[in-house]
Amino acid sequence: MAASPTRRVKRSVAVAAALLIGAPGAVVALTGPAVAQPLESHCGNETGNKSVQGFISHEELRRSLRQIEHTSNGKVRVDVAGHSNHGREIWTARVGEGDRVVLIQSQIHGNEMHGTAAVLDALRTLGNNSKRSEEIRKAVTVVAIPKLNPDGSELDTRQNARTWADVVADFPQLADARTAWNYNTRVGGFDVNRDFNPNLDYVPSPGDFPGNSASVGWYITPEAQTARDVYRSLEREFGTVDVFADLHNQAACYTGVGMDDYTTLSISGRFITDPAQHGNWPKFDYDASRRVNVAVYDALQSGNSPQSKVTLYPQNTNLPGTALGSFALRGSATILFETRGQTQSWGQKQHGMLTKQVEDGLFGIVDSITDGTLDNIDPARYDLIPARMNVPRS
Repeated sequence: MAASPTRRVKRSVAVAAALLIGAPGAVVALTGPAVAQPLESHCGNETGNKSVQGFISHEELRRSLRQIEHTSNGKVRVDVAGHSNHGREIWTARVGEGDRVVLIQSQIHGNEMHGTAAVLDALRTLGNNSKRSEEIRKAVTVVAIPKLNPDGSELDTRQNARTWADVVADFPQLADARTAWNYNTRVGGFDVNRDFNPNLDYVPSPGDFPGNSASVGWYITPEAQTARDVYRSLEREFGTVDVFADLHNQAACYTGVGMDDYTTLSISGRFITDPAQHGNWPKFDYDASRRVNVAVYDALQSGNSPQSKVTLYPQNTNLPGTALGSFALRGSATILFETRGQTQSWGQKQHGMLTKQVEDGLFGIVDSITDGTLDNIDPARYDLIPARMNVPRS
């Protein structure tokens, strides 16, 4: 019988499988007999009206970015890249002058908030006067979109705040088209992370609707349009956007193969099953994505700390309409961060630790680019990251 979401339930997880040791390019497998370890915990995955006061509002983000730009003496440059459907600013922050570029995007889903705080903390560090930050700035250009979906954030919803009627007003050729599959009629908004297309010049056509999870998107939301425009400008400047990181949250009650605790972060670099299904994309480089994911995994392995409880997000994904899928087809090494707990299910629990985990993971990327180790990582190590799994319930 399925357990109640609020009931304390006994869970047991088999401990076995391989553990990754952090030297880039090396694999060490530690195996032993399977041992059943009971896990008694109330994981806190019940839904409800959780407080989001500890997270960063739109106005707080405005003030924080201004302060970071000021205290960095201009090393961090803040611009308005676009606006949400309700007219809220979508900011970018840029730091560094290296010839490899990392684009970081957070809060494409409004109720997935830890990434925004992590991005701000990373920007504060990257803009300071330390030797480490100076070395990173010389090697890497970091561009961040701290909050892509400010309307959804203010409403604490996954979707943005845009109706199908708004879309038709902007794209009259869709007047007789079927409503896009990623539109939520109850909320009155779109899942922005299904509105991407590897063709950055795509113009919406009624024959391409309603679509599905295995099809590309249309750029019918101002938030996806803004992300596309930022990506395109970087592509024109650098040739290729070397790394694209997208920061998300997932449910609170997952564990991993070989773990006796809940996973605090799942990562992935796989979003396209077969690139040829979507046209000719010769720069698609799955190995580059796998290397970036291993770099993040390595950066978070420190004993038995909660930060080390990193798992591999399910790999049976084919999502070309996501930012990760579309930008991977264009040649970016991609990484998904799925931090434990969305606002409705987890609130602000472990907020500080989870935010720090994302920040440290991001520095795993820029540090490995700066010290030259990223390109030497064996991509096969990606497949040894413990797989995410549901916690057995009894």
